[in-house]
Amino acid sequence: MSATTAHPLSPTAGSNTPTGRHNKGDKPQKWGNPATYFIALIFIAVCVAPVLFMVMGGFRSNSQITTNPAGLPNPWIFDNYSKVLQSNRFWGEFANSLIVGLVTTIGIVVLGLMVSFVIARYEFKLKGAMYSLFAAGLMFPLIVAITPLYLVVKDLGLTDSLFGVIIPQIAFGLPTTVIILVPFLKAIPVEIEEAATIDGASRLGFFFRMVVPLSLPGVVTVGILAFINSWNNYILPLYVLNSDANYTLPLGVQMFNTQYSQDTASVLAFTSLAMLPALIFFTIFEKRIVGGLTGAVKG
Repeated sequence: MSATTAHPLSPTAGSNTPTGRHNKGDKPQKWGNPATYFIALIFIAVCVAPVLFMVMGGFRSNSQITTNPAGLPNPWIFDNYSKVLQSNRFWGEFANSLIVGLVTTIGIVVLGLMVSFVIARYEFKLKGAMYSLFAAGLMFPLIVAITPLYLVVKDLGLTDSLFGVIIPQIAFGLPTTVIILVPFLKAIPVEIEEAATIDGASRLGFFFRMVVPLSLPGVVTVGILAFINSWNNYILPLYVLNSDANYTLPLGVQMFNTQYSQDTASVLAFTSLAMLPALIFFTIFEKRIVGGLTGAVKG
């Protein structure tokens, strides 16, 4: 019996067959310039090395750190971390940071989304000036206004209060939120709004039923950025908070370092645990941040 010859146009001929064969013209993906990878590895090492030193230092004793600062734990000591996790001080500061972070995030997202919706979807006088004002806010960091801001907080009677930290953080977080969300809301087709109006949806109905779901990538992005910035904020709680019961974790780390300056291993353990929630949070939602910022640029 003669052998069967496959037709040139049959599924068995060509590149992407079920058997996994490829075209002869396909070229394997080439690696980039080795110098680029070398420089990237240097930057990664510079960023990762302090974190590793801090985490590993919490598993060592003070004598180990003094004798060999760059060495590995030998033996591994877990008491430093266990003492921190068993202390009411750490969990109290953790709860304060969590409250401040969540309330700040909710305030920034809700207010920023409403302001961005008005700027993106409505025409009114001074619209451009309002958007420019928020854009200018990006060039006005909180630390520059810390002294007059403290005076305002003091006059409002919010010193040594978590709301004295939350309200200014919301105000200074709005510029970034508006700049990111406005392109998302502008990209929503007008036809969708017209169809919703024909179906009897009010402006608020269109906002909650259509705008919020369609702008969810941008909302998630600004929410993550707001939470991380709030969690890591140090200078504002330093000025506003006075009592230990209201300290947030960044401020608590500094106070713990001052009080236990001779116990380096415990300080490293406390700092590592204080840093861990924000690091985990950022690692989990990193792709959402990049995706949200990409959508803002495209919009």
